[in-house]
Amino acid sequence: MKNPATNHSPSRPEPVILRPEQPGDDPFLLEVYATTRQEELALTNWDAPMRTAFVQSQFKAMRAGYADMFPDGQFSIIILASRPIGRMVLHRTDATVHVVDMALLPEFCSRGIGRQLMSDIMSEAAAAKKSVTLHVLKMNRAIRFYQRLGFAKTGDEGPYDQMTWRPPGATP
Repeated sequence: MKNPATNHSPSRPEPVILRPEQPGDDPFLLEVYATTRQEELALTNWDAPMRTAFVQSQFKAMRAGYADMFPDGQFSIIILASRPIGRMVLHRTDATVHVVDMALLPEFCSRGIGRQLMSDIMSEAAAAKKSVTLHVLKMNRAIRFYQRLGFAKTGDEGPYDQMTWRPPGATP
């Protein structure tokens, strides 16, 4: 994949780039992961050490699971103005570009970065006549974001909905 999100706009003068994950990225990746679990953790009455232990164990399980399920996946750090701001994991097959995971630090959400990254992925997929697939936790507000981009629910997998975007003219 070309480096996505390098288009400049008045609302985002700095380009967003992707770089491959490196061994020293784990503390940052844990930080990003922890922010994705805050709403869930707020529903518990756990103390800080218990929350930390839970997030660390879940992070390790997620990393191991992704490595096992997607050994040839593209594991990237999202960079803005030389600062890491998120992570993205993509898995490409002959028929699809699967967005395994995409997460931004909260202060970088709602700034058009995720939309640009997804638009670039969709452009890549369209050029290759592939669909884009992903899974999103039911009731997650990201569902509306993906629907606005043209994704539709195509499967129900327990706590997750599978969503798919097909390029214009593609058949299911």
